[in-house]
Amino acid sequence: MAAIDCGTNSIRLLVADLPDPSAGPDAPLADLSRRMEIVRLGQGVDKTGRLAPEAIERTRVALASYAAEIEKLGAERVRMCATSASRDASNAADFREMVERTLGVAPEVVTGDEEARLSFTGAVRGLPAGTEEPFLVIDIGGGSTEFVVGTRAGGVEAAISMDIGCVRMTERHLHGDPPGMAEVAAAQADIAVAVDRALAAVPGRQAATLVGLAGSVTTVVAIAQGLQEYDPGRIHHARVSYEAVADVTADLLGKTREQRLAIPVMHPGRADVIGAGALVLRVIMERAGMASVVASEHDILDGIAWSLAQPAGQ
Repeated sequence: MAAIDCGTNSIRLLVADLPDPSAGPDAPLADLSRRMEIVRLGQGVDKTGRLAPEAIERTRVALASYAAEIEKLGAERVRMCATSASRDASNAADFREMVERTLGVAPEVVTGDEEARLSFTGAVRGLPAGTEEPFLVIDIGGGSTEFVVGTRAGGVEAAISMDIGCVRMTERHLHGDPPGMAEVAAAQADIAVAVDRALAAVPGRQAATLVGLAGSVTTVVAIAQGLQEYDPGRIHHARVSYEAVADVTADLLGKTREQRLAIPVMHPGRADVIGAGALVLRVIMERAGMASVVASEHDILDGIAWSLAQPAGQ
């Protein structure tokens, strides 16, 4: 199976074998390849309402490389989901045409609800057995953040998508290098309004465990752990306190882009938006009353792969 997640900031590939049905419901995917490229597809979308031609071209180059990998590994099924940026763009048809030409399959511009369900599935499968339920799963993307509440047995209970991603908040508020106090305060206020709306729509404050997904969360957790290189094995299912998240957020927002680039675990394409991503995480923890967050390296990408296990039409 080949799954592609094309978000506002990054495009990612997972090629994996599904487990044998006899292995039981908790058997993991057998990864063959995981790749990520920062292409910033959502560059300027919040302001212009359109995908920039150069952003579409960056995405095409990454997608062509992924198509070659998929062919080499012999994937039998391919699903590509495109999220917030291509939902918002007036020229989404140009993007769709490029994807069909490059990959050979059409991108699915999933709804916020479907995005939330896929993220929840990817995150919850494989959590340690003793992890307390219900879960509040948050997926902090470039353009939006998904809030999903549910349990292993019951699945998704409630979900909502809010337009407070790390790219969108950076472009809207954080213009200084480093951003000024007034800019940070404006971003924080904007995020808090959206988070409170989300938590009024889904019962996140009643959740027992906060599970955080995507690059902003995993990068903050890697920094909090003091890692000298990005190590998915150390990050996956690591639990980090609110105090540690708040310290990392303040530090990131106080640094210049050059200083953030010097952090050992920082992906170069994330350095200019990580401050906003960390701020989204911190505000969610504050407003939801969460003392800690559990990071997951498994997210919507894994959910897309698992969806390919279902017979057509289910």
